[in-house]
Amino acid sequence: MAKFIKQLFSATGPLALSLDGYTPRQPQIDMAVAVDDALKKRHQLVVEAGTGTGKTYAYLAPALKSKGKTIISTGSKALQEQLFHRDLPNLVKALSATKKVALLKGRANYLCTYRLSQHVAHVPTDDPDVMHQLAMVAKFASETRSGDLADCIGIEEDAKVLPYVSSTADNCLGKECPDFQDCYIRKARLNAMEADVVVINHHLFFADMAVKDTGFAELMPTADAYIFDEAHQLSEIASDYFGESVSTKKLVDLINDLRAIYRADIPDMLQLGKTLNKLETSVADLRLQFGLDGSRGDWREKLADKEICAALHRVISDLDFLYQVLKLCLDRSEKIEHPFERTLAFKGQLERVFDTAQTGYSYWYETTRRYLTVNITPLNVSAKFAQMMKDTGAGFVFTSATLSVDNDLAHFNASLGLKPTQSMIVESPFDYQQQALLCLPRYLPESHANNMPHAIIKLTLELIKSAKGRCFVLFTSYRMMHLVAEGLTTQMDYPVYMQGQMSKRIILEKFTRHGNAVLLGTASFWEGVDVRGSTLSCVIIDKLPFAAPDDPLLQAKMQDCQLQGKDPFAHIQLPQAVIALKQGVGRLIRDSKDKGVLVICDNRLVTRHYGQVFLKSLPPMRRTRDLAMANAFLEQIN
Repeated sequence: MAKFIKQLFSATGPLALSLDGYTPRQPQIDMAVAVDDALKKRHQLVVEAGTGTGKTYAYLAPALKSKGKTIISTGSKALQEQLFHRDLPNLVKALSATKKVALLKGRANYLCTYRLSQHVAHVPTDDPDVMHQLAMVAKFASETRSGDLADCIGIEEDAKVLPYVSSTADNCLGKECPDFQDCYIRKARLNAMEADVVVINHHLFFADMAVKDTGFAELMPTADAYIFDEAHQLSEIASDYFGESVSTKKLVDLINDLRAIYRADIPDMLQLGKTLNKLETSVADLRLQFGLDGSRGDWREKLADKEICAALHRVISDLDFLYQVLKLCLDRSEKIEHPFERTLAFKGQLERVFDTAQTGYSYWYETTRRYLTVNITPLNVSAKFAQMMKDTGAGFVFTSATLSVDNDLAHFNASLGLKPTQSMIVESPFDYQQQALLCLPRYLPESHANNMPHAIIKLTLELIKSAKGRCFVLFTSYRMMHLVAEGLTTQMDYPVYMQGQMSKRIILEKFTRHGNAVLLGTASFWEGVDVRGSTLSCVIIDKLPFAAPDDPLLQAKMQDCQLQGKDPFAHIQLPQAVIALKQGVGRLIRDSKDKGVLVICDNRLVTRHYGQVFLKSLPPMRRTRDLAMANAFLEQIN
């Protein structure tokens, strides 16, 4: 069979004959043969495939040619869309494949026609944005076949209207819904059941595992093989799903749902209206106990605060009173039954956050501007994940451009409890020596020094001038990004786009369309961003992306590591930072014709012994400490 796979990817094979610009690449062929073997023999394969390997086709072709059913899981919606709408159709056509393919997303991505009609009839708010967006979604509802809200033009991922036109596991009526037969989620799941290749994302995969654990009906069909792309994100996402969290956002959603039923069906139940207002106030008061800005910290410490405990008890008490009032409403409207059960479940969850005695878990909280979330997260998911793989008896393939640390995959394998039959690191076919230059500028202040923002502004202005815009500046904190943004915008002719000004997709479109722009971003721009060609010639990174030392989950993992007699820096902090840096660096060279300069503004790469681990993990670029050389390289390519 290896012969058959090699033929598919050869110079005379079907891919070369039907795909423009296709040329055989040995790393891609090696990976495809290994994937095919793993699918057939149902074993574990781990592949780090450098940028430009063509890993997507290397796992899609064997999946389309295999006998069984394959589920492909990605880390981002962007890659999920690209796989389903671009890569799979190209390959199905090239290989004349007869397999049925399907796309399945989490429920929040699909239009709920029942909730839309409810909220169009009784507009839930006087916010003009929501009213305008409701009209746009109503128009979309009359035209769509898939119900996928990503196709609704003008509605971004963070649109205010989304909670009103999509359902959650809490508020979905299931078979009791009047629109059940036409439900888009139901149709998407049935489609996935019948398909041979299903494209999902990691969040959906773990949500499904969590549901299977509780013995409920599964959302996702079982498969003969699972392929995880962007696999470096898996252990973090798994931690969220194997743990538990309770959020005031869901509580606010419940209040809004109940208010809609109250206004539409039982407006004479004045006590229900008053009870909802009282609960809404106590939820807001609880959030205010944590200060105005977003923060995260140790939940056990917060439970020692009498004011916070009192505020939490008020919310529980008001929830209990709401439960009593809803009992009286049960025979007035059949819509009350579901929120009634949610109210009881919430009360139980909130009471459980006082119990922080379980070992092996981190208890931490996070606040955004409006909401509070309390999380109970397991520190190690490897045993649970390993057991899950064993139970399925399927083949498992894990791939990403960034899995290894210092050319070793041990950290990744340990994080998920993997014992791969085969592991491989497939080098990128790009000529980094010719295409890229790495600059570690001399004479920079220490990374935490007060004059660092000024130094970065000065250096960035020089590089932007040499590159004629065309720069990504990636930051490890919002604070530094805002400080640098202020300094840049006043002194520059090129447009500056900053994360947070608009949605990620629109910022990237504007950056690419302009051709000479500058983009400033934090974590979400370090990965999953693909800008090819001369639009991007320079990537500047402010400092090594070590996780914030006060991060409560990190602290708990480090303490746990110490108890096992290991060095937390070497086992946890360093590998995480190396993989994050490799992701950021990966933004620069996306194509064999790309050229560019990478600048990392952190002396520790040179002054600390661990700097070598970072440098050995990066692509083999030429290096310089002279900023003038970097400027000259940029001027030459632009």
